[in-house]
Amino acid sequence: MSKAVVGDFVTELDLEVFCCQQHLDRPLTTADVYRPGMELAGYLAHYPAGRVQVMGQTEWDFCGTLSPEVQSERAKQLLDPGPPCIIFSRGLKPPRQMIEAAQAASVPLLGSPLPTTQLISRLSHWLDNRLAPRKTIHGVLMDLFGVGILITGESGIGKSETALELVKRGHRLVADDAVEIRRPAEDILVGEAPELIRNMMELRGVGIIDVAALYGAAAVRPDKRVELVINFKQWEEGADYDRLGLEHHNFELFDVTLQRLEIPVAPGRNLATIVETAAVNYRAKAADICGASEVCRRLDVVMNKGNPD
Repeated sequence: MSKAVVGDFVTELDLEVFCCQQHLDRPLTTADVYRPGMELAGYLAHYPAGRVQVMGQTEWDFCGTLSPEVQSERAKQLLDPGPPCIIFSRGLKPPRQMIEAAQAASVPLLGSPLPTTQLISRLSHWLDNRLAPRKTIHGVLMDLFGVGILITGESGIGKSETALELVKRGHRLVADDAVEIRRPAEDILVGEAPELIRNMMELRGVGIIDVAALYGAAAVRPDKRVELVINFKQWEEGADYDRLGLEHHNFELFDVTLQRLEIPVAPGRNLATIVETAAVNYRAKAADICGASEVCRRLDVVMNKGNPD
């Protein structure tokens, strides 16, 4: 799990800080967001104090129906457990009792002009991406025909050279050499380049080049969902390679399983064309178009000719 603090999303979401500016370093430990409705009514048996709390028009109006004494009590019950922060939507201002309790508990109170539903959506998206599990993998990530292709293999096998040829053909580079992969949702992996080497590519004998500067902004993109993994392997004489495309290899990370292709690398093989074809074939299979299955079907027809059974 990646680390983040309240102050990280204050600037990102353009939030106003009502109090406890000095405590924006409170850690965020979960991507879940909560609206404390039952808790304002006095039921705190299942209060998830570890989540970011959001108060909208409904909660604000309900607080207004309570006496000042009860408001103080409810505010203390909400803030004493130490939630990361409380955010007021729709440009609402926190009541005085809430500010006093927040200062005593060192919990920041924040505000946003956004409607509650939109604020929660943006906040959840930010938290999902920021707190998602992450791992850096040696490889190249490309966007080919809308398919995110992660190319892996031994150092020096030709991943970057293949990526450069693909860029020249109009495809887009996401990351070269190091790919940071995160899991923002249960079955989704998204890759991006570390900030230090974003848009950069290393070519042995040439050095580091800036792909965006040389080929234009359309040649790169900041991140991409990883859908297919292609692993380059040195050609081994006599090795048994899949020739029909019916064998299945898997790539697993963060309990997400992706299809992996094993591509042998030998002199004379056009790796860029092979990777392009693999991307197109992946899309075709998603549309239930499979060349290997069609060959097997035709073979069955030929073998069964003249067989009454």
